[in-house]
This record gives sequence, structure tokens and C-alpha cells, in this order.
Amino acid sequence: MRSNNCDPFAGPPKTLFGWFASIGLDEAACRERILISAVCRCFPGKNPKGGDRVPDRGEVERCGGWWRTEMDLLRPRLIIPIGKLAIAQVMEFGLLNEVIGQQWPYRSEAGWEADIIPLPHPSGASTWFKMEPGRTLLGQTMGRIANHLAWRDLMAS
Repeated sequence: MRSNNCDPFAGPPKTLFGWFASIGLDEAACRERILISAVCRCFPGKNPKGGDRVPDRGEVERCGGWWRTEMDLLRPRLIIPIGKLAIAQVMEFGLLNEVIGQQWPYRSEAGWEADIIPLPHPSGASTWFKMEPGRTLLGQTMGRIANHLAWRDLMAS
């Protein structure tokens, strides 16, 4: 798979690609082999307090059909939602501590199945993955991704 034009990591963030490099894929390989897709297709704009504005519920709902169709066409075996907004699109949860570091089953409305291994958002504004328990849970997550059959197949291609 290749990255699409809706790449939410098109700018300078290197943290995410560092995580993937730690399990075998550098940034160039990630961009060539992994579909990186945004929850919202349109840039929501800047937050007056700094950084990017989080899309509101209506924006997420209006874009939901796009990514669901994309998923139904590709039928991935492994979904790695990055950050709370993305994780909330594929599963219900309360705190990141409850979902990061674990693997979850996913069944689409179209009937195909996959595994979900959520990651925290790699934003420079986030400290969650830099402190405990986030640091340990991130390590567990990367181990789960590295050992997943879909990731091993990706590494072999």
C-alpha cells in the first residue's frame, strides 16, 4: 500500500516514524508500504491557542463515510489507529491506558475482520507516551505490532 494525499503526518513529526523504525520500517518504507489515512479529509484549521484544531463531531461524521469506504475496499488485517480521535472511530474506550498495549478484534459493518492495535498520538504536545504507564504501554504496543502476522508479511515484502 502507499500513503495517500490525506497524510496527517506529512509535516515534521518524526516520532511516529521513529516508533515504526524501531520495529523495522524507516519513514520512507512506511510511506511506501503503509496506508496512512486521516479521520477527517479536510484540514480543520488552526487552534487559536496554538497547534491544529481538533475536528468537531460534525466534521468527523461527515468524513466517516470516506474512511469506512476506504477500509471496506482495502480490508486490512491490521488497523493501527493513532490517537484518541482515530481510536474512537473503531472502538469504544475511556482512557488510553485501557487500550494502548493491547490487541482488539474488529468486525466491520461489511463483515470483514481485522485486529486493532492502537497507538497514542505522537504529537509533541503529548507527554502521555513519555511517562509511565504510557512509556511501558507504548513498548508493549510496538511489540504487538512487530509480532502481528500482517506486519511480518509487510516486512517480508
